[in-house]
Amino acid sequence: MARWVKEGFRNFYFVDNTFNLPPSYAAQLCEKIIAAGLDISWRCILFPGGLDERLVRMLARAGCKEASLGFESGDGSMLQRMKKQFSLEDVGHASDLLRRHGIRRMGFLLLGGPGETKESVGESLAFAESLKLDAVRLSVGVRIYPHTDVARLAEQEGLISSEEDLLAPRFYLAKDLEDWLYETVRTHISAHPNWTL
Repeated sequence: MARWVKEGFRNFYFVDNTFNLPPSYAAQLCEKIIAAGLDISWRCILFPGGLDERLVRMLARAGCKEASLGFESGDGSMLQRMKKQFSLEDVGHASDLLRRHGIRRMGFLLLGGPGETKESVGESLAFAESLKLDAVRLSVGVRIYPHTDVARLAEQEGLISSEEDLLAPRFYLAKDLEDWLYETVRTHISAHPNWTL
């Protein structure tokens, strides 16, 4: 990073989907950025569970200006279905810590996965609104990856065949939500200029 700074670069993006896992590595990296005195701005994607103030303070001191929270859903039952290892309370706590330390907050919602209902979509949208995030990115449908529960379900439902290699992206979208979900997402985006699809 110091070499790139000498070349004139000042903005960095850590593309690791869980920058803060393990927390000890994230803290060590922040310490090294601070010790090097790099005058940079950077952003990352954080796992919302177990985020503490000490680490968030270090992120801010090291130049982190934006953090994305990949919480995927604002409905507790959907988080369990997705096997997420964090709660809605964890997401709210992480969002609040970032806000207090001046780090811009972006959230991701992944709508339409297995078990999604109109009610769970409504819970997710309301939860995202309650966080008052600086930006929200909405995705309709869940990418189907090989050898996953979603792939097995998609095969059972006839959406994909067992022979498909899935290198070309295929997406799962809960039955009976297709038209309604796209319209609902478009309506929310039109009412929130900082929300995107």
